[in-house]
This record gives sequence, C-alpha cells and structure tokens, in this order.
Amino acid sequence: MAPPSPVDSYRNNAEVFHGEAACKKMLVELLKDLGLPLGLIPLNDVTEVGYNKQDGFLWVLRKKKVEHNFKAIKQLVSYATEVTAMVEPRKIKKMTGLKAREMLLWLSVVEVYIDDPASGNIIFKTGTGLADSFPVSAFELEA
Repeated sequence: MAPPSPVDSYRNNAEVFHGEAACKKMLVELLKDLGLPLGLIPLNDVTEVGYNKQDGFLWVLRKKKVEHNFKAIKQLVSYATEVTAMVEPRKIKKMTGLKAREMLLWLSVVEVYIDDPASGNIIFKTGTGLADSFPVSAFELEA
C-alpha cells in the first residue's frame, strides 16, 4: 500500500483543476503571479493541478514521469508523476518529485528561487546543499 500523499492534507482548501487545458492555464497564471519563468514546469500530460493559496501548497499530477531537456543550458530534468512544493513570490521550496542530472547522478531539487530579479538569474538548490544559477531566459515557455 502506497504511503499517503502530502496532497491529501492540503486538498480541502485548494483550488483544483483537471484536464490538460485547464491545468496549463492555471500553471501559467500561477507562475506569472509568482514572478517565475513560465516554462519552469513542462505542461504536457498534466492531469491535475492543485493550489492551496492559504498555505502556499502546490501540486502537479501527470500521467507519467517526464524528462525534459532545457536546451539553452543543456540541463536534463526529471519530473515525477507527483510534484509538490510550497510556493511564494519568486520562490518554490520544499519540493518533491523534481530531479536534475549532474554528470551521472540524479539530484533532488528542493528549492528554486530568484534572489534578485535584476540579475536575470534563477537558482536551483539540491537536497545535498549544492546550488546552481542559470539565466531566467532558459526557462521561458517554449512555443
């Protein structure tokens, strides 16, 4: 039996969207409101998005795990079927379900944030404490 998902405890007070079109629209609007790049989360095959604004909890459910290559920075990232996080302006923290490939290792990404919008950079922090900075432009929504 699978352990309970953290989504269960936040579902009651959340706005929940179903279907790829509604989920895409909601994610784009939320990322825009948070001041984060709109291409940060691949929008294909998303089946449910939930956002508990009161607690700042976001979840994204998809049909299957997705590996996405951010071509501008040559970075391969893996999104699990369930990605959860706490969100606030210019920051996603306490993430689960997101991994970045570094050499031969997959490292869990636990935080993504823009410290200084004027810098044009976004920072990714792993569970091991390592952090890397990339141009925000590498995460714009792909046409």
